[in-house]
Amino acid sequence: MIIVATFCIALLVFTTFIHYEVLRTLTVSLPAIAVPPRTKLIAVIFGAFFAHVAEIILYALTIYVLARYLSLGSLGDAHRFSMSVVMYFSAETFTSLGYGDVIPSGDLRMLAGAEALNGLLLIGWSASYTYIAMERFWSDGDGEAMEEVPPSRAARQRLRRQRHTAVFRR
Repeated sequence: MIIVATFCIALLVFTTFIHYEVLRTLTVSLPAIAVPPRTKLIAVIFGAFFAHVAEIILYALTIYVLARYLSLGSLGDAHRFSMSVVMYFSAETFTSLGYGDVIPSGDLRMLAGAEALNGLLLIGWSASYTYIAMERFWSDGDGEAMEEVPPSRAARQRLRRQRHTAVFRR
């Protein structure tokens, strides 16, 4: 149990470091690149996605080592145990999808819980960063938001009627 708890803490630190470095690199490098804002946003999405994939792989490798070499638990059937099953389980757990077709046993259950919580936090971090990047890249460079789309003809007529009605209510 102490071995798995140590791996949980180490994975929390490593995955946070990976995520921080990817997002920091995007923050520093994207503003300097002369491409349209939509392209920068696509880079943010792909950067966050690849960070999550790296974190899932890190968890999967740890689960594989703990189950295969240290015998600290298993995933589902021992006959089906493979790296592909471990990767599937790790992605399913990291995203909190939880189909339940591959179930951990032994001390690996604690690692699965830590991975689900860590994945939830890192996915939330990515969502928050993406929102901030959208605000930053969709501005005109002076900190002002881009111009709004002009209102439709019907909206302009409705606005005139409201103003006209407000004048006569006084």
